[in-house]
Amino acid sequence: MSKQKVILFNPKSCDYNYRIPNSILSIAAVIEGRYDYVMVDGNLEKDPYQVIASYLESGEFGYFGCTVMPGPQLKQAIPFSKQIRNTFPGVRIIWGGYFATNQHKVVLDSGYVDFVINGPGDLAFPSLLDALESGSSYHAINSLIYLRDGKIVKTPKDELLDQDTLPPLPYKQLDSFYSIPRYLGKTFMGRRTIAYHSSVGCPFKCAFCAVVPIYEARWKGKSAEHIYRDIKYLKENYAADAIEFHDNNFFVSEQRTVEFARLIEKENMRWWGEARIDTMDKYSDESLAQLRKSGCVMIFFGAESGNDEVLKQMDKGGKQSREQILSFAARLKRFDIIPEYSFVLGTPAGTQQKADEQIDQEIEFIKEVKKVNPHTEIIIYIFSPVPTEGSDLYNEVVKRGFRFPEQLDDWLSPQWNNFDLRKNPLTPWLTPQMIDKIRNFETVLNGYYPTLSDHKLTPAKRSILRLASSARYKTGFYHKPLEIKVLHRLWKYRQPETEGF
Repeated sequence: MSKQKVILFNPKSCDYNYRIPNSILSIAAVIEGRYDYVMVDGNLEKDPYQVIASYLESGEFGYFGCTVMPGPQLKQAIPFSKQIRNTFPGVRIIWGGYFATNQHKVVLDSGYVDFVINGPGDLAFPSLLDALESGSSYHAINSLIYLRDGKIVKTPKDELLDQDTLPPLPYKQLDSFYSIPRYLGKTFMGRRTIAYHSSVGCPFKCAFCAVVPIYEARWKGKSAEHIYRDIKYLKENYAADAIEFHDNNFFVSEQRTVEFARLIEKENMRWWGEARIDTMDKYSDESLAQLRKSGCVMIFFGAESGNDEVLKQMDKGGKQSREQILSFAARLKRFDIIPEYSFVLGTPAGTQQKADEQIDQEIEFIKEVKKVNPHTEIIIYIFSPVPTEGSDLYNEVVKRGFRFPEQLDDWLSPQWNNFDLRKNPLTPWLTPQMIDKIRNFETVLNGYYPTLSDHKLTPAKRSILRLASSARYKTGFYHKPLEIKVLHRLWKYRQPETEGF
């Protein structure tokens, strides 16, 4: 009897600038040659559920694997899984991704998700398929979360694998389904930009980060030579000319990073990645110069706060401080690398008055950063709790009355979808006026300093935006900046982001 086939589904995450779906590609790689599979990308299909249903109606497919990140992907992942359970009850539904792991209780209690892969599925996913196909026990398989007799079972996590030992991603298979050039979008770096993962995890334990409960301060990266080989393949076969590294922390190892920079230099490709300030501030001047020489034009950093007490509250491991955030922005200016700093405003602060004062302080600090290095890109998030049980910050938000939804379908409501995008925190210690203050400042900031990553914004439009925002920015009057919002909407201005330039 032949094995049942597998559907690997990437739910829709954006309306444009689609990225290579590395999450389902990595799972496809580890079942390649063992199970027949198809990939369905909700970003590119007009009616993705109809495509999924057409496969299931054949009777050949017994498994639906779905990657689920917080936010937009829930809009397809939840109703599609629910409909599959109702229409094809024999199909096993397996979820992976940050949302599935961090919110596993509400996912499994829904009744229409059978298993959650807890972290990377390199070993767990194919082992689970083998067990289900043979009818044998899956209880000893690591990195699984499931229900048994109505109770949550979490098996021990697998160790992170040597990333160089993993099978190559099946780009040719993806190309046969959707054509890879459709995923190589135009960004401020190039016309055909690759999305690439060179590592998994992060060696730090920030209290507000969704990565922490999954990887628990673990990190493994591919070798520089391996990364270069993959990038060169995509360049030679699909004319890729720029790279976005979507690692949680690409720059963990100075040696690996510099070795890659030397290898990629001759390819004339511009690139971007995510890092920590306290890690990269230890890099030598020679290393930073090599990064820029190789094509590194911008690096995303979680600055998070200009308040040392708040940084401590966030468990920002290492030695990151207010002064280091400022001095490092100035240091990168010398090397012509743009620092992209994110700030998280609205953490619990004792009283509403203190929370409001902290927001004012953060706004002034962001303006200090801009004085030190005007090219610094600023991304502003409103604090959204992450279920990092045991952390002081999470215990504080629970004490303040914050609760996650108890029904999976509730995550489809607009307010919870915006929560995942860090636009509407639903946190009881922030008033609507505080949230308005943050958003209004962000609008004025993006007018006075239009992001460099919006490649469609002409120099003339940038000048007009800056002129329209000048008085507000200099005087600190941010209330109802309607004239700037009109210009942003008229020109379809895109705020700086960590992904999807």
